Amino acid sequence: MSFDIIIIGSGIGGLTAGALLARYGQKVAIFESHSIAGGAAHSFVRQGFKFDSGPSFYCGLGKERPSLNPLKQVLDIIGESLEVIPYDPLGHYHFPEGKFPVFSDLDKYRQAVAKITPQGAKELEQFESIMLGLYDCLKDIPTITLRADWQLIPVLISRYFPALLKTLFQVGIIQGSVGDVMNKTVKDPWVRRLIDLECFLLSGLKAEGTVAPEVAFMLGERTRAGVEYPLGGSEAIINALIKGFKQWGGELYLSHHVEKIIVKSGKVTGIKLRKGDIIKAPIVISNATVWDTYGHLLAPEDLPKNYKEKELKTPSVESFMHLHLGIKASELENLTGHHVVVHDSNQDITVPGNTCMISIPSVWDKNLAPDGHYVIHAYTLEPYQGWKKNDDYENKKKQRSQSLYKAIEKVIPDIRQRVVLELIGTPLTHARFLRRHQGSYGPAIAAGKGMFPSCHTPIEGLYRVGDSTLPGIGVPAVAASGILCANTLVSPTTVEKLVNETIKKPPIM
Repeated sequence: MSFDIIIIGSGIGGLTAGALLARYGQKVAIFESHSIAGGAAHSFVRQGFKFDSGPSFYCGLGKERPSLNPLKQVLDIIGESLEVIPYDPLGHYHFPEGKFPVFSDLDKYRQAVAKITPQGAKELEQFESIMLGLYDCLKDIPTITLRADWQLIPVLISRYFPALLKTLFQVGIIQGSVGDVMNKTVKDPWVRRLIDLECFLLSGLKAEGTVAPEVAFMLGERTRAGVEYPLGGSEAIINALIKGFKQWGGELYLSHHVEKIIVKSGKVTGIKLRKGDIIKAPIVISNATVWDTYGHLLAPEDLPKNYKEKELKTPSVESFMHLHLGIKASELENLTGHHVVVHDSNQDITVPGNTCMISIPSVWDKNLAPDGHYVIHAYTLEPYQGWKKNDDYENKKKQRSQSLYKAIEKVIPDIRQRVVLELIGTPLTHARFLRRHQGSYGPAIAAGKGMFPSCHTPIEGLYRVGDSTLPGIGVPAVAASGILCANTLVSPTTVEKLVNETIKKPPIM
């Protein structure tokens, strides 16, 4: 068995790369270790409750207006679409001092902030003005047209020269952190904590460590396009990508664990499966993390020693505790779907258990739960170190999940009496089912202290996609990583032809 291109892993990075390459006419196969596709974005069902395993916050996936979301741009290219439910406010933040609504509409957002700190709201407007100025430059260059080789330069000059000129005036901000912008515009401690929290939710790092373009894009898109939830949950996104991938000739192999990437004389020749099969291809794309790709899938002699040691030392964001609940929904008619709870203002928001994220997607999509019930997914950072499958494992799970229960009690006070199904996930669970190094959320590459690497590797024919490559962490970023890699493997003319046929240029805002 042989292919033009083999992709290891069916996360969003692998699926977007695979779907595009299949659309470009390549013979592509994706090999997935798990029995379910989707990586961190897969869904699973227990006793009639459908749970998202990871991402639950999306924007720009609907049909209402041209989208700047890289994921939506891929779906457009492969001829797939999603049914979505828009909502606003996009969520509520629960601080010890009280509950705060977060609106997509920036005027409403600042009005809510002004009720807490009028001066802080004015400072927030200055901060947002700078970030939206950066977004205004970035939005005119569609991600779907980009690539990760020298041919990007003539593409930008020939097709997006006016936008390119605008970005030259933003170079300092583009290369800096959100913290740089915050320090110039915001002194109010409450608003500074608010910005830190939004950065943390996006990248796993606070403002000082989060790159400015990531937050600029998030603010701009949630303001322009609003937020929405895909009917069917994250599974609907994965199914749409798979459908398009297969429609254009791609082959998906679930429950096929890749044991090794085969390299001969510095070139990729294929992969070896755990069951012993050798699958040949001149190009292999790994959707596994940097630690798993370089530490496990390659032989020690395949990479230059110094390069490998440096890459394996990439710092990582902690893993998670997860709480998936099926609950009785009676008398919860006014419940909203997204909540973030900070338990202790005197503790850093990155302290495990202090900041808890809560998603209740059945508020929008009733089909995710049996009639009269809701599904809840709550999660918080948790170190991988110290977790072992021993006699104390079940007790430790219960104990470490209490911060999540206490967080949900801020939203549903009698949550413990409503539970009909409880699933507690630990960093070991996260690592096992997502095949991620120590269950990590991704690299902790702080702004100004390094950059996410491109899709290229020192091995000819081996490429990487996913959240340990450029642009980084988050669904839009991971989808963009798949675009950059796929486009790099075909000619600019091939990309331009398809983009012109399928993607409408967003209106100038």
